[in-house]
Amino acid sequence: MIEKILPPWVASAEAFDDPPGVTLFPEEEVVIARAVDKRRREFTTARHCARLALDRIGLAPVPILPGERGAPGWPEGVVGAITHCAGYRAAAVSREALSVGIDAEPHEALPDGIIDSITLPEERDAMARLDSGVHWDRLLFSAKESVYKAWFPLARRWLGFEEARLAFSPSGTFTARFLVPGPVVSGRELTGFTGRWLVADGLVVTAIALPRATR
Repeated sequence: MIEKILPPWVASAEAFDDPPGVTLFPEEEVVIARAVDKRRREFTTARHCARLALDRIGLAPVPILPGERGAPGWPEGVVGAITHCAGYRAAAVSREALSVGIDAEPHEALPDGIIDSITLPEERDAMARLDSGVHWDRLLFSAKESVYKAWFPLARRWLGFEEARLAFSPSGTFTARFLVPGPVVSGRELTGFTGRWLVADGLVVTAIALPRATR
């Protein structure tokens, strides 16, 4: 599913359950040693997906350890992202991108009281005018998660929900405009991202892949 919204120069792998027999590297076992079963299963299957995706770009299995702010640590020359939610885990990697962000969420309304804390007034106004067949609040939350995952490796600093303004097209694309100074990429300040979204199989998935300037 996730591959439908990623460009061909980004490799991905996904799972809709937790396959038996998946093992972790010893370094990863240390990270997850005290985790509850749910967290262990998410972590293990997500790493399994990450290694499948790395294999698709010709790289051998390696430990994928959480780094700064929990961001996955990829092999040198690789960028990528991991996501997991109930019934879904996925990873996306690339040697031809500057940054990648993906996120998956259940396609259902956000819990009460969340929407105002993650959206701007103009975003709420825009969502009210969109097709009611999509849970736009959950989609917006997912897209902002993808924005942050693509932002952080470039900026190395936090980006709050209120610091990017998102707009969606029913055709399956979205734009994110930064409301704070963006990171400098290839000598120019980055002012935003474009991404894609998809609703299928009870899930909403979002993705951003920022190409290198030479593409």
